[in-house]
Amino acid sequence: MSDQIVPAGATELEVIEVRDGAFGVEGTGDTSGFGGLTRPVTMPAAATQPFGSWYDEVHDRLADLVSTGSTTEDAGVGAIEKVVIDRGEITFFIRREALPAVVKHLRDDDKLRFEFCSSVSGVHYPHESGRELHVIYHLLSMSYRRRLRLEVTTPDDDRHIPSVVAVYPTADWHERETWDFFGVVFDGHPALTRILMPDDWIGHPQRKDYPLGGIPVEYKGGTTPPPDQRRSYS
Repeated sequence: MSDQIVPAGATELEVIEVRDGAFGVEGTGDTSGFGGLTRPVTMPAAATQPFGSWYDEVHDRLADLVSTGSTTEDAGVGAIEKVVIDRGEITFFIRREALPAVVKHLRDDDKLRFEFCSSVSGVHYPHESGRELHVIYHLLSMSYRRRLRLEVTTPDDDRHIPSVVAVYPTADWHERETWDFFGVVFDGHPALTRILMPDDWIGHPQRKDYPLGGIPVEYKGGTTPPPDQRRSYS
C-alpha cells in the first residue's frame, strides 16, 4: 500500500505577528523604500483529523500510549498539544513535561519504531508570551520509512526542557548546540556545556534579542573591532 501523503484537513493560517517595514527593524532610518510595508507573519494552524496516510495511525497510537501510561512520567492526557501538517510533513507539539515518555514510546513501541533522532534545533519567538523558545526534534523510523517532528515550547523565564539523550544518544551534541545558541537548559543532559562558542562567552548568539555587531572578536591574537571603529570605505 502506498504511503502517499494526503493534505491535512485544516488549511487556515494563524497570524502570530504583524511586522512593519521591510525587515521589522526599529529605531533606525529606513533606506529600503518599504518603510510603510505591513506584513503579517503566519504559521500553519492546527490540523484536524482525518490527517490522511499513516498520520492518523501514528497519532492515535501515540495518544493512546501517553493517555494510558501507568507512571507519572507519562504525563497523562494532554501530552499532545496540537498537530500541524504543512508541505507534506507532520509536527506534533508536545508538552515539555511529557517529552521523555513521548520519545520513549516513539522509539520502543512496535507500531511506531522511530529509532533515530537526526536533529535537535531551537527557535526564538520573542512575541509569543510564555512560549518564546521552541525546540524541534526530527525523528526517523527506519523500520517503517517515516519521518516526523516533535516541537516543544518553553517560556523565556523558565528555559528548561527534559533532555532526550537517555533515549536518543545522538541528541547529545545537538542539545549542547541548542543550549549554546538559545540558552535552553536540557535537564538531565550528561554534560551541558558550550560546543561552538568559547566556554566563557556571554549570551546566546541566535536569540532575537542578541546584539548585532559591536562585540570584539579575537582570532589567534588578531582582533576584529566593532563596526563603528572599523576603517571607512566611503
